[in-house]
Amino acid sequence: VSGAPKVRAMEIIDALEPVKRGPYAGVVGYVDFSGNLDTAIAIRTMFVGPTGASLQAGAGIVADSDPSDEDLECHNKARALLATIPAARRMTLRRNSAGTQA
Repeated sequence: VSGAPKVRAMEIIDALEPVKRGPYAGVVGYVDFSGNLDTAIAIRTMFVGPTGASLQAGAGIVADSDPSDEDLECHNKARALLATIPAARRMTLRRNSAGTQA
């Protein structure tokens, strides 16, 4: 998620990226009551806070990557996240209208 060599890649990311990544590229997971652990790397994230929202998606860059293709990949991944917003609104409206009819 950062590159290789690791330390230098992280230095470059810190110098070039205008804002901190927050939960993006971090580990998300849980431990259940039986002690089972399930984790994943958050490679597509949407964070909604009291003052706004952020959306992050990335691509795997390798030596023969085409910048235009990688940019398109990032846009497609972000578009998929954005598509969840209207679906969440519809679910909320249905839930709220069901609650008022009871």
